[in-house]
Amino acid sequence: MLSVLILTKNEAANIKNAISSVNWSDDVVVYDSESTDSTTEIASSLGARIVSRKFDNWSSHQNWAVKNIAFKNPWVLYVDADEACDSELKEAVMRECTAHSKASAFRVKRKDFFMGKWLRRSQLYPTWLVRVFRPDKIRYERLVNPVAIVDGDTLPIEGHILHYPFSHGVSHWFERHNSYSSFEAQDLASESRQSINWKQIFSKDANLRRKAIKQLAYKVPGRPFLLFFYLYFFRLGFLDGVPGYYYSQMRASYELMIDVKACENRYKMTQNSIHS
Repeated sequence: MLSVLILTKNEAANIKNAISSVNWSDDVVVYDSESTDSTTEIASSLGARIVSRKFDNWSSHQNWAVKNIAFKNPWVLYVDADEACDSELKEAVMRECTAHSKASAFRVKRKDFFMGKWLRRSQLYPTWLVRVFRPDKIRYERLVNPVAIVDGDTLPIEGHILHYPFSHGVSHWFERHNSYSSFEAQDLASESRQSINWKQIFSKDANLRRKAIKQLAYKVPGRPFLLFFYLYFFRLGFLDGVPGYYYSQMRASYELMIDVKACENRYKMTQNSIHS
């Protein structure tokens, strides 16, 4: 009853592990953003079918997938190429994703790893993500780190997605987050003007809660420093050892990139209005 959607772009180093973790599905779709390495060749050799599309932004890319890919099954599990599905999640989706399920989607917990260590504290565990869904019941918003909007009930499900964001090395992480921060700065420009929905901060819906907290965080001065303090001290990230310290610093640097780019965008808009 379950298809698998794997997003890729030059993931030859990771795609075998990702597909191997979901090889129990009879429909594994690799949704590739015009890779120039051997990603698609490896995926095809492992029995996956390939759908290619040029990447534009995250929400547009994922919305295209759920609208246009003809999945064999009524349920879809979405993972990135640097992720894997653990055995507990496999058993849970095979048990819960039936034609008679009342849910439209399921939230899954994710474990992030750095230097071989699970970042249990400094990565805000448990982070719940909507990764199992009926494709006709979901759409995405935001240019990066998209929010899943589900038509119907979203329920928690057992098991984990295992995430290896540093599988290409720390340099790749910085390059990717430099790109992400540009999208985030654009989203910040619109979201910072919106009023905060205080009720959503305490919502049981993880997506609504995250969206409201982001809007609140964007209005707080000194956000990068406060995030490091929150992750490393308040969330006890120091118990994650050296990986926890460096990860907390890197997350703070990402927020700094967003703030600086947003400030630059506002400056450019001001200059353009003066000269127009």
